[in-house]
Amino acid sequence: MQFAGAVAPGLAVAQAIGRWGNYFNQELYGRPSGLPWAVRIDPAHRPADTPNIVTYQPTFLYESLWDLGVAGLVIWAERRYRLGPGRAFALYVAAYTAGRGWVEALRVDHANHFLGLRLNDWTSLLVFAASAGYLLLRRSGPAAEPGDPDDFTESPAQCEPASQSRPKSQ
Repeated sequence: MQFAGAVAPGLAVAQAIGRWGNYFNQELYGRPSGLPWAVRIDPAHRPADTPNIVTYQPTFLYESLWDLGVAGLVIWAERRYRLGPGRAFALYVAAYTAGRGWVEALRVDHANHFLGLRLNDWTSLLVFAASAGYLLLRRSGPAAEPGDPDDFTESPAQCEPASQSRPKSQ
């Protein structure tokens, strides 16, 4: 569990970097947009229903920035609250999936829908609920206690030099 919490910020940063592949591939962009930061899409990559529209919402950029914010949030929360085993990773998952919700709402690419929502939204909702539930259930529990299997810190007895902890032989 501690390993998952330790890699959570790195995963968020890796996802932030990976989203730039969507820019270079001109894929997974959002609705048509006239915003100054809108991304230009080549005619070959535009949706069939908007062939004459040139600029679209840069959802890759929004998600990349969100992911960097998630990394910062996890680092801040771990330092501030000492989240303990599993909770840092659950915070990462909850924050990441929350961001996916609003990014998915901007997308125009084909996706399967179920009960009016994209399948990606349903997946994010379920994973968010599970991670938020974990955070709520574990919120009052202590961070790693000495002797816990997930605690990798040394107790004072473990720090004593070997010569002091062994009985002297005569």
